[in-house]
Amino acid sequence: MSDFLLEFFSEEIPARMQARAEADLERLFTAKLKEAGLGWSALETFSGPRRIGLSMTGLPDKTEDVREERKGPRTDAPEKALQGFLRGAGLTSVDQCKIEEGKKGAFYVAVIEKPGRRTADVLAEAIPEIVKAFPWPKSMKFGEGDLAQRWVRPLQRIVALLDGEVVETGVFGLKAFNITEGHRVHGSGPFEVTGWDDYQAKLKENGVLLMRSERRAKILLDARKVCADSGLVLVEDDGLLDEVTGLVEHPCAILGDMDPGFLDLPPEVIQLTMKTHQKYFAVADSGGKITSKFVVIANQEAPDGGAAIAAGNARVLSARLSDARHFWDLDRAKGLEAMAAELSKVTFHEKLGTVAERAHRLGGLAGFLANELGADADKAVDLGRISKADLVSQMVYEFPELQGLMAGYYWAAAGGSELESNALKDQYKPQGPSDELPASDLGASLSVADKLDTLVGFFSIEQKPTGSKDPFALRRSALGIIRILIDRGYRINLRHAAAFAEKNFYLHCPKDDLLAFFADRLKVHLKDEGVRHDVIDAVFALGDDDLVRVANKSRALQAFLETEDGAALLAGYRRAANILSAEEKKGFDLAGALSEALPPSVGSADTSPAGGGGKGASGSGDFPPPPAGEVGAAERRSEGGALSDDQTAALLIAIAKTAEAAEERTLISEIQGAEEVATKALADEDFEAAMAALSKLRLPVDAFFEAVVVNAQDPIVRRNRLLLLSRIRAAVDAVADFSKLEG
Repeated sequence: MSDFLLEFFSEEIPARMQARAEADLERLFTAKLKEAGLGWSALETFSGPRRIGLSMTGLPDKTEDVREERKGPRTDAPEKALQGFLRGAGLTSVDQCKIEEGKKGAFYVAVIEKPGRRTADVLAEAIPEIVKAFPWPKSMKFGEGDLAQRWVRPLQRIVALLDGEVVETGVFGLKAFNITEGHRVHGSGPFEVTGWDDYQAKLKENGVLLMRSERRAKILLDARKVCADSGLVLVEDDGLLDEVTGLVEHPCAILGDMDPGFLDLPPEVIQLTMKTHQKYFAVADSGGKITSKFVVIANQEAPDGGAAIAAGNARVLSARLSDARHFWDLDRAKGLEAMAAELSKVTFHEKLGTVAERAHRLGGLAGFLANELGADADKAVDLGRISKADLVSQMVYEFPELQGLMAGYYWAAAGGSELESNALKDQYKPQGPSDELPASDLGASLSVADKLDTLVGFFSIEQKPTGSKDPFALRRSALGIIRILIDRGYRINLRHAAAFAEKNFYLHCPKDDLLAFFADRLKVHLKDEGVRHDVIDAVFALGDDDLVRVANKSRALQAFLETEDGAALLAGYRRAANILSAEEKKGFDLAGALSEALPPSVGSADTSPAGGGGKGASGSGDFPPPPAGEVGAAERRSEGGALSDDQTAALLIAIAKTAEAAEERTLISEIQGAEEVATKALADEDFEAAMAALSKLRLPVDAFFEAVVVNAQDPIVRRNRLLLLSRIRAAVDAVADFSKLEG
């Protein structure tokens, strides 16, 4: 088995492209080898500022020999057909074929034998093809004529070694050799390598830490250490750490010191100036407050311990922070109210108006939500209307990442309260699945308003996400609302909130689609907690749009199903539901049977969609129905399963009159008791108690099916037994649509 080393050595590769380039190199290279029929035992990629490559072990010496028998035309076929077959098989005469007898006569069979190709030849062919097809996000064209090339930066060397021997290949006029280079300062110039181990060792001797994971770990360790040595704490930033890892081959952490006069700037401004412009890490004291120190990762060891490097970087940082101070002073002098007046010049979306119009909508919606979430509605209205004013500020123009945060700082600078300022800072939270939530009810009102306005607006103009495309981050907005509502326990009616938001657009929002979208996002959110998708589907099928209740019930249902009682009840439910379904397909009319069985004094079953359970505390029942052809619990209730307490009691009395077996009478009694307890528990949102009550049906249901034949000869007895099964189904359906559960 053979080992292979490949390195492309070039001028500086942008740091942001390196990790993706490693993945692309592995993908392209392995595809070529698989296409040729080559296998391997291990593969490792690497990248850095000046090189990208891979190492492979366990390659065979050559591809396997291939023997193929290709059946051709009959021996008496026309000459033209024979010649076409021979050409396709790469043969020149039928004498090179064997003849086989078949049911329809004798046929020519071509035996094609292809000897395996040398691995070195496969590699030599693959390398230039990969280089020419490499999908860099941006690349440079250099060279002239036949030697013109396109690569991320000018390609300077290629190393291609198979078991220490140079693979005879090349591209763009460059031939592969066994020569590479180390660090510009700490290296000793070009040197030869014999393979992977020798390559790594010599690069290290020449000042290069090759693997990204090693460089990343060293940068983080050293940066923490230089801070700790001064009694300080590194402000860690994974994105910046990844970027700096791609900027250096010989990382050295140096602690610098800027002018402390800049510390009166907002800490986010200081940190972002360091990160965006200079690639420095911010440093905090033990209490988490930003200090005048910073950490720069140099690409070489300095003879003076880095003093000159630190001083030079401090001067550059001061210039950058001076610009930031200028923006800060201009914006504070102007104030948010004056900035808000300029929002009419900024288009939010061509079909959704200006940012000024959006700010007006946000004020009203934030006030509406504040009433629901327990915040001061008047404050929410005022803050909502100026919440986007910082979008025209000098600071946000320079650092778009600071939108919202700067609104909070400018509001505080104008005398706003800490609660109001922090609410403005929180208006975009959370922006990701692990981002922190708004800290106050007021901040939550602004955040939900921002996200709901976005969702209603873009759904109104039919700009919903499709597949993996979500240009307006609507999935993130929905997930943010879900996290705020569930984590904080806010109980709101989503349909009513969406309807309020819709009024301000003068457009129609398809709220069924919007709520189904929320349902999908909630399924993703709860799946991350380990709740099964079918459990969430079963709860959603009842039409509840209180996300807190849906989440709590889903968790409780999954826990119940994992018990022996839960599994047994599900089995009994399915048996009852399957018999009912089969009879309904044969023509059994549940609504008609209920009307026949109920005494006239208590009336007939409520066949309207509003009858019976399934609505949330909000009473909306507004999640969209299942697709056509799927009958859910809500539809079954509307077809006659929804009964009042008096109707249920009267029906069970009527069924009991024809009960012949003790097991049948026991089940009737147990159903009535279980439904009463479960109904009260559901009203109290004690889902565990509701399921515990239903679990008591397990044994009587099993006993009923063992002792009783549902399809009795007597039509009245048969009808009543089917109605009894419908009560089993209805009792369980009041908690969730068990027909949607798997397993």
